[in-house]
Amino acid sequence: MENYVIAMAVSAGIYALMALGLNVIWGLAGMINLGAVGFFAIGAYITALATLKLGFPIWAGTILGTIGAALVGGGVALLTGRLRGDYLAIVTLGLAETIRVISSNMIWLTNGTDGLSGIPGPLRGSLSPTQFNLLYLGVVAAIVAVAYLLSERLAQAPFGRVLRAIRDDEQVAAVAGKHVMGFKVRAFAIGAAALGLAGALYAHYTSYIAPDIFVPLLTLYIKLALLAGGLGNNRGALIGAFVVVFFLESTRFVIPYVPGLSAVQGAALREFLIALLLLVLLRYNPAGLVPERLPRIAPS
Repeated sequence: MENYVIAMAVSAGIYALMALGLNVIWGLAGMINLGAVGFFAIGAYITALATLKLGFPIWAGTILGTIGAALVGGGVALLTGRLRGDYLAIVTLGLAETIRVISSNMIWLTNGTDGLSGIPGPLRGSLSPTQFNLLYLGVVAAIVAVAYLLSERLAQAPFGRVLRAIRDDEQVAAVAGKHVMGFKVRAFAIGAAALGLAGALYAHYTSYIAPDIFVPLLTLYIKLALLAGGLGNNRGALIGAFVVVFFLESTRFVIPYVPGLSAVQGAALREFLIALLLLVLLRYNPAGLVPERLPRIAPS
């Protein structure tokens, strides 16, 4: 049970890091990204291939995965910078599915649907499972703490204020002399970097990745985490991530008490309960548990 609780805490930390990254793209800049799992996969695959096939140390593979996701994110923003709303959402969703299909078919590189196993973790061979889990929880907690502080600094800086202006009305921001495309590209790259870093952390924790892990449902969970916590608020992103993981795992223990359900029916009921809990939460907290608070400008 102890290992299970620690593992769930690590998962919540990885979700929180993803939520912080998506909050920069969606919460601050207003760009709807349904392909967050694609950048998560890029970070995971780059660090896995770098450490398994090229012999890079874990820290170097993680940095490469983060940079790789950031570069792809910046490229996507350059290509789709003029798209808005549903159009941008469709393109990013298609990108994520393209990455998943490519990883399924490039058997010579990614081992196809069998996935990559044996991805190294820090001191995995010299520690007991409990010790490794505790060590990794400390690593993830430290990274999330640094990411949160950087995200807060970004949100309060002039850069963050410009992103919120672009979110609210990019034409007004452009008239005010702001290079909208440049800000969008940087915001997308920063958010994608956090998503790629989360993917790298996931790969080194589980030691196994495969294409069927990187499904659109994961993006949906992260978006729900932002909505539950408070869109545009970094504290809300952290809280929402832990709330979603709690809902995901707590419902797992409820299903066995419902008699006469098959495995498929149990899984469907579990998804229904998660959706119901989130709907109730948003019904009474439509702006999330920690709504975004914009600074008020005193009248002159």
